[in-house]
Amino acid sequence: MRKLIAISLIIVGLSVPTVSQSGEHPSLIMTKAGVEKIRAELGNVPLFDATLENVKVEVDAEIELGIDIPIPKDLSGGYTHERHKRNFLIIQKAGVLFQILEDEKYAVYVRDMLFQYEAMYKDLPVHPQERSYARGKLFWQCLNDSNWLVYVSQAYDLVYEWLSEGEREQLEENLFRPFADYISIENPQFYNRVHNHSTWGNAAVGMIGLVMGDDELIQRALYGIEDDGLLSGLKDNDGGFIKQAGQKAGFLANLDEPFSPDGYYTEGPYYQRYAMYPFLVFAQGLHNVKPDLNIFEYKDGVLLNAVSALLNLSDADGEFFPLNDGQKGMSYYARELVTAVNVAYHIGGQDPQLLSIAEKQGQVLLDDSGFSIASAIRDGEARPFVKTSINLSDGADGTQGGVAVLRHGDENLTLVFKYAAQGLSHGHYDKLSFSLHEKGEEVLQDYGLSRFVNIEQKGGGNYLTENTTWAKQTIAHNTVTQNETSHFEGKYEVGSRHHSELHFFDASDADIQVVSATETNAYPGTNMQRTMALIKIEGFEKPLLLDIFRLSSNKKNQYDLPFYFMGQVLKVNFEYDAPVTLSALGEKNGYQHLYLEGAGEPSSSNSKFLWMDNRKFYTLTSVTSDSDELLFTRIGANDPEFNLRRDAALMIRRKDAKDTVFASVVEAHGSYSPVSEFAVNSNSNIALLKVAYDDDNYTAVSIEDLQGRQSMFILSNKSASSSKEHRLEVNGSAYQWNGPYYYIEQ
Repeated sequence: MRKLIAISLIIVGLSVPTVSQSGEHPSLIMTKAGVEKIRAELGNVPLFDATLENVKVEVDAEIELGIDIPIPKDLSGGYTHERHKRNFLIIQKAGVLFQILEDEKYAVYVRDMLFQYEAMYKDLPVHPQERSYARGKLFWQCLNDSNWLVYVSQAYDLVYEWLSEGEREQLEENLFRPFADYISIENPQFYNRVHNHSTWGNAAVGMIGLVMGDDELIQRALYGIEDDGLLSGLKDNDGGFIKQAGQKAGFLANLDEPFSPDGYYTEGPYYQRYAMYPFLVFAQGLHNVKPDLNIFEYKDGVLLNAVSALLNLSDADGEFFPLNDGQKGMSYYARELVTAVNVAYHIGGQDPQLLSIAEKQGQVLLDDSGFSIASAIRDGEARPFVKTSINLSDGADGTQGGVAVLRHGDENLTLVFKYAAQGLSHGHYDKLSFSLHEKGEEVLQDYGLSRFVNIEQKGGGNYLTENTTWAKQTIAHNTVTQNETSHFEGKYEVGSRHHSELHFFDASDADIQVVSATETNAYPGTNMQRTMALIKIEGFEKPLLLDIFRLSSNKKNQYDLPFYFMGQVLKVNFEYDAPVTLSALGEKNGYQHLYLEGAGEPSSSNSKFLWMDNRKFYTLTSVTSDSDELLFTRIGANDPEFNLRRDAALMIRRKDAKDTVFASVVEAHGSYSPVSEFAVNSNSNIALLKVAYDDDNYTAVSIEDLQGRQSMFILSNKSASSSKEHRLEVNGSAYQWNGPYYYIEQ
């Protein structure tokens, strides 16, 4: 595919002096034909018209205030940073308004701002803040400079034909070409890698190249810098490797490597959301200017697959699951997802389900794609976007683990199970971790990142030390930590070489959905296998989450399995001691950030923990032994600047164990009304949870409810074949089935 595209570049672009076959502008996000269609329909497309009016009010207010181009000095959240960010957002909108409304005041505003930047940039030094591995000029890092150029290149395209030839030459010679060279040739450690940072840089260089008709810049954008002089093994300020020996670079490499064929982005949905904007706007420009590249068909349409994958990685409220470094609350209402939904609809076959997402977003792009989607909504073509259970592979070829999402009903319960690759420098050390959600609310949470994005008072809005010392560490997640040491000892270069393996995924029956995966490299000599199932059982109000975590090792270890719950503790069936003075649970690997708030021992073969959150009740029932420890922990130790949330967990600690099984059930039930003050179905309906059988080949777990009804789940630990026949006797009863698991209500 890459060779074919290279040939196309020669045929379509490199043999002619200008890039666009027609030489027309605009050509990135708008086309002449598209503008004519928009102008003809103004006043007849409600969502487009409403967006246009809102943008006009916003831009007119900025024009009234006047242009402000301050000398850069601040980190994220500071005035100069936010002002230059505001400028690039507004100038792009002003260019769009000029095309649609044909009012020259918007073109004048774009021109005047561009020339103020041209006057400043010629002699502008590197940004004074020295925190970044690749300092920008307008901003503290080249990443934000690239943001600026991605948006400003659109504005330039939108007023290109209105400007005189002399004005264009001056801007290109003194501003745009030097700007593109600075973020690429002068900063190869930023530009020439596979990472969301580089995607912005590639798109910025490529988009201004498309507007300027500069094929060398386009080639540089697509394929990177051929000889960048970088040494293998350099690290950025996020702790990730800048470049590995023999690693490819450029826009196409950033499509090849981080995306799986399913469209999952290895850094996780938070950074996938961030990267989708440059991926899609540059692709849209290539689609318009160089259609022979067939960029939206590259890697079997991975860009369009990515939009679908990203929407499916959101909860009932549209918020993205915080896998890896992810800020909670980021959702498909973000401007990047407005772009993603609009472009995917316009280019990708006009899926009517995308229209319902656009309706929720309440705005569209003021370009060809936004007009397309707004017109379809006006014509009543929208259909609900139905999120179903899905298994998304990770890795360039889809063989490096993945993320499974099990949903029951209208997202009444949603399980997110992570068995993915490391996730580049934004990855966390949390193999076989999970989170549980109900109707858009977290029940058992993933911490996400430790960062206050663009809040200057907290580390200049950048990553805090606690992101490394806590959020990335294994104990911060709902998975097993062995001997108080994180997976791969928390070493990026080790974790990046390994990934978990899918055992099987089955969501064919809505009432019993199962995912199972193994991890053999996180701890040398220890094999981990986790199987999780959403099961709707008669007599239970809501589906149960069954969790079977098997460990086998060549030596005895301490295993810690936490459950980070949200809400208020109500009741437990074991005694525990609460210390008068809090102290940290450990000294490193995240344990130094956990206060020990209570410690107890099981009083029976089942330890039960009841809590309430969002006026709903939840019970964790776990199979435990007398030697287990049950620990109440809370985040916040050794955190004098209060950078961490004070969230709580119940941890099961199992010492001196070689081979063992953690079997648990999470039961969602009942509700509480503060108005009527009635608690309904506030107690667990599980009478007994039992590991009925376990060996290398099979594990069986039985569930008995308070009415005496029993159910049995049997797992084939080795064979995942759907056709293999199994026979097993458990407690005197014989079971026979085909496939990797068997479930029966007795």
